[in-house]
Amino acid sequence: MIQVRRAKKQDIPAIMELLKQVNMVHHIGRPDLFRVGTKYTAEELEALLEDEKRPVFVATESSPGGAERVLAHGFCIVKQEIGSQLLTDVKTLYIDDICVDEAARGSHVGRTLYEAIRRFAAENDFYNITLNVWTCNEPAMRFYESLGMRQQKIGMEMILKEKEA
Repeated sequence: MIQVRRAKKQDIPAIMELLKQVNMVHHIGRPDLFRVGTKYTAEELEALLEDEKRPVFVATESSPGGAERVLAHGFCIVKQEIGSQLLTDVKTLYIDDICVDEAARGSHVGRTLYEAIRRFAAENDFYNITLNVWTCNEPAMRFYESLGMRQQKIGMEMILKEKEA
């Protein structure tokens, strides 16, 4: 059975592997922007796990012997503009990164993780959940739409020169 909980220090090696997988999706889709590597070092990730404004969740599965295997992660950021001339004071939970292990995709792990994040947001009085998705990642776009998410804004670009190899 899949369980979702806040990430712990002992999850760092598994999360690092997932960070490599999600980065490869981006690198393959946009090698002009993404290098091969990870978004965080293990040391940066350890510090991040202590930050209440940046909750990290993991979806895990327990083996018959009781050992847990991390199947997915969800990095979030608490955002709130207070006293803005333009924006209302809503509290937003921004999903900075979700990755389901390649071997677990298609088994509803991502949906389970997202629903746990949604419950966390609802229980903690967030107004909405937002995220960004790269257009080169069509499976992720379809996945988020299947969860009931809809476009909020669209980022656009114009590449002005070819990138040197």
